[in-house]
Amino acid sequence: MNDIPALETKLAAARTRLILEKPFLGSLVMHLPLKAANAKWCKTTATDAKNFYYNPDYIGRLSLEQTQFVLAHEAMHCALSHFARRNHRQKHRWDVACDYAVNMILDDERMHGPEHALLNAAYRGLTAEEIYPVLHEDPPEETMDQHLFDPASDEQGGEGHTRDEGDGQGGSSSNEREGGGGRSQAARAPEDVAPSDPGRLDEQWKSRLAAAAQSARQAGRLSPSLVRLVDHLLAPQLPWRALLARYMTSAARDDYSWKQPSRRESAALMPRLSSQSVDVIVALDTSGSVQEEELRAFLAEIDALKGQVRAAITLHACDERLDAQGPWHFAAWEPVCLPESLHGGGGTDFRPLFDWVEREHLRPDLLLYFTDAQGHFPPGEPPYPVVWLVKGKAGVPFGARVQLN
Repeated sequence: MNDIPALETKLAAARTRLILEKPFLGSLVMHLPLKAANAKWCKTTATDAKNFYYNPDYIGRLSLEQTQFVLAHEAMHCALSHFARRNHRQKHRWDVACDYAVNMILDDERMHGPEHALLNAAYRGLTAEEIYPVLHEDPPEETMDQHLFDPASDEQGGEGHTRDEGDGQGGSSSNEREGGGGRSQAARAPEDVAPSDPGRLDEQWKSRLAAAAQSARQAGRLSPSLVRLVDHLLAPQLPWRALLARYMTSAARDDYSWKQPSRRESAALMPRLSSQSVDVIVALDTSGSVQEEELRAFLAEIDALKGQVRAAITLHACDERLDAQGPWHFAAWEPVCLPESLHGGGGTDFRPLFDWVEREHLRPDLLLYFTDAQGHFPPGEPPYPVVWLVKGKAGVPFGARVQLN
């Protein structure tokens, strides 16, 4: 049997090293009081988004570096609000997706976990929601910890874990912020939230995430990968429709005109506000990875917006080559619709569309490309604005990228 005071010293040392070496993660870990748990239900570690539960024998076998990893692992589950995002998804599959998402973040931070930690480079930079559909319906993988986030966890000790602490080994005599606090002390803590109130718990962890990030930024100790993660989680995320409207509106040419006035007007040449039609080229990726209903939904948004900005649309379709039937032209007052038949289903090459624009000596006010961004790009950026509306996680070498939700 491991000596609980010695394990508490080991856990405290791991947290101290996290605060010194990785203050963002260390700050998050400090919000999880440490509680020794009964091995009957807790095989390794666990969290209910309020406490860090650990099996003493398991922690005793870990190195100090691995102990830092498991502490940060549980804290990141909470900071990413995995407890509030499962919705209808199957629990075990969701838990595996969450473990992959967290472990790849910690891997980016050069942290090394236990041998059984789930790692897959293919999932780097992906969220649990993006990993979930890629996994097998009943994944053979096992998580490195237990997620006691919802009623489904009752079967795994979600309720029993508090009762099992009554053996006298559940926690330390130090105060809650230092990681201890017995069960009764934690229950009286002001921030204690019932499992039935995940919304309030979610808001608390978002506040903690923001505070930890701000502190680490000010100290210059927030890595670029964590900066991107935190900004994505905390910055207001505009839906793609709003971003599309913003780009199309910015392309509208409302400017002053110096054209000769009518003879009935004054002979003086005065500037007047003049509105012209916006020339927009819309390109549809018709490779096998983009579905027809997605193309129709995208064009419906274009149709709704073009009247507001008086946009004339030139529509092209392209997989690895341009559709021979195109292009299709729509005046500002004409409804945009998907052509009855489109060539497609092949690979993806963006170069034919940009080559066509050059051959036709066109200079559009805006080029919109609806795609999964997995193909061959032109070698250089064109002299007109390009907005890529991307289905998936692939990047683009130039232009503005709008993520399709």
